[in-house]
Amino acid sequence: MGLIFVVTAFGLDPQKNCNDAGECAPWLVPIAFVLGALVGLGGLGQLMANPRCGSCIDPDTGDLVWWKNRFGETGGDEARIAPSDISLIRIIRESEGSDTVHLYNQAGERQFYFDEEVIPANQQGWVDALTRRWPHIRVDVVE
Repeated sequence: MGLIFVVTAFGLDPQKNCNDAGECAPWLVPIAFVLGALVGLGGLGQLMANPRCGSCIDPDTGDLVWWKNRFGETGGDEARIAPSDISLIRIIRESEGSDTVHLYNQAGERQFYFDEEVIPANQQGWVDALTRRWPHIRVDVVE
């Protein structure tokens, strides 16, 4: 929404911002730009600081960590697994909609909260990077 205000402010000439009666309000254009920039930066800051779901490799422990339903300071639903404990990644291809992804440990237990929402949109690239680094991880693609 903020981007719309910023782009519109750049597209309008403040001196030509007049209605049919000839009343002009050139001060509205800079206000729209400033408000749009603030809203846009605020939204971008929230997206960068605290995404609702995602995954990463913990640099301290080397664990694969994933989370869902984060809001503010609360951790939401979070889990972790050592890559050496990962046995299988199962990708179920869907004819319509997004594919389904599951992660299993060495005991064959499906890991809670891990699904297609916590990995990047390029699922295959993510799986390839993980299996290159830890070749013992099997990948099962169900068509």
